[in-house]
Amino acid sequence: MKDLLKNKTLLSFVGGVVATVAGTRFVKSDCARKMAVKSIASGMQVKDNAMATYDTIVEDAKDIYEEAKNKRAGE
Repeated sequence: MKDLLKNKTLLSFVGGVVATVAGTRFVKSDCARKMAVKSIASGMQVKDNAMATYDTIVEDAKDIYEEAKNKRAGE
């Protein structure tokens, strides 16, 4: 029995099996699902905010371009 506990390969295998079982149970839990939904919702909010900021920058750039174009045509 003592020889089995010294075998690093066997201990690594057993540790992997235990981690896989624990990870599978966690992923299927309600807690993990709630965390995933919350994370995805936050990511979607960040994306929406970034798109709104991008649209504002594009509109401002278009306005500046048109003003410069009109000023140049007026000279």
